[in-house]
Amino acid sequence: MRRKTIIIIIMSVLALLLILFAAMQFTDEVDWKLWDFVLMGLLLMGTGLLCGFALNRVKSLKYRIVICAVIVIMLILIWAELAVGVFGAPFSGS
Repeated sequence: MRRKTIIIIIMSVLALLLILFAAMQFTDEVDWKLWDFVLMGLLLMGTGLLCGFALNRVKSLKYRIVICAVIVIMLILIWAELAVGVFGAPFSGS
């Protein structure tokens, strides 16, 4: 993967986390701890890097879409489990 792509992914993750940090300053609805930011940063970074890797390595557009969709769905499922414990896993947030 090109260095420019990695920098774009890192800056996008930081921007998303900065939005959440700014929201914490104005409302009590967003109550994240340091661990929440670290974990979400890792999840978003992993998702971005895996999708970028798939986009660079896979030639077929159909497979690119399917692979990135699966990666994003996995992110959403892990995020939901950590947030509210949808599946009741031992690492859930509830």
